[in-house]
Amino acid sequence: MNKVEKIHSATSVHAPAAKLPQRRPSRAEAEQAVRTLIRWTGDDPDREGLDETPARVVRAYEEWFAGYGEEPEEFLQRTFEEVAGYNEMVLLRGIRFVSHCEHHMAPIIGRAHIGYLPNNRVVGISKLARLVEVYTKRLQIQERITAEIATTLERVLQPQGVAVVIEGIHGCMTSRGVSQRDATMVTSHMLGAFRDQPATRHEFLSAIDLRGSARS
Repeated sequence: MNKVEKIHSATSVHAPAAKLPQRRPSRAEAEQAVRTLIRWTGDDPDREGLDETPARVVRAYEEWFAGYGEEPEEFLQRTFEEVAGYNEMVLLRGIRFVSHCEHHMAPIIGRAHIGYLPNNRVVGISKLARLVEVYTKRLQIQERITAEIATTLERVLQPQGVAVVIEGIHGCMTSRGVSQRDATMVTSHMLGAFRDQPATRHEFLSAIDLRGSARS
């Protein structure tokens, strides 16, 4: 498979807080918006196969964008200090996710790999997966997801270093436009020891083995 890789390593990316609408539309308004889009495509929202589609779409949006209603740092508050002096890399790789790009609202399907060097504190591995889930269940760009995960983990755990790599397949490019169905985008964000120490960074990149793809 051909792979288009884009490695994006930023030193200090801080995404601004999302500015939410002053009044959230009601469920009825959201469903009406879907009906409008169906009519715009040229179909009839009242025909048998589409009459319940607006309600289904709204329910799907509640799940796909549930990250707006969650605080990512809350999942990292419970940490463990009895680690018997363990200070080597902790790595969770292959965290599958589905997000949506903010430019076309098309799916981003991929995997996240997270590593950190503990500084007397570790967090349950399921919380790393939850951290990915919170940030990906929003309208996003892949670069921002990568930086948000890394900076949040650094801020809460205060480890010796954090490394995040994300592989994503973007529906806005695979199903429209240039139609590059086999292209995978790769972004990275390295902090602390992973940025300053080439050997530590190499250990992480070797461990995640980018020869695997977001599709596999």
